[in-house]
Amino acid sequence: MTGARGRCLCGGVRYAVVGELRDVINCHCERCRRFTGHHMAATSAALDHLTVQDPDSLMRWFFPVPEAGYAFCSRCGSSLFWQSVAEPERRSICAGTLQPPTGLRTTHAWWTGQASDYHSRPDLPELEAE
Repeated sequence: MTGARGRCLCGGVRYAVVGELRDVINCHCERCRRFTGHHMAATSAALDHLTVQDPDSLMRWFFPVPEAGYAFCSRCGSSLFWQSVAEPERRSICAGTLQPPTGLRTTHAWWTGQASDYHSRPDLPELEAE
């Protein structure tokens, strides 16, 4: 899919993507589960194709480990972005914040070894990790 718009729940942080979005990957690692309250369903875009409008400076970044950070709205708490230090030219986008229709599909599940015990996964290619 090319081009998209999205926002947090309260609308205080809005963004636009002008380039291609990657299909959605569900990440079940413990950090993503705790950040989103479930697994993180995320797409990604080239960082230079992403524009964030945050007139009230509501977006906050949290780096629980040196190699990755998570962005959220400080007003409503919406999970917005994930950033890998190893891939600074791309930013992951929480897919649920995109305005539908997205035209995207879920293609993979990552870190399935860390999925919570209540979660049953659909038939997707999996990457297990401890």
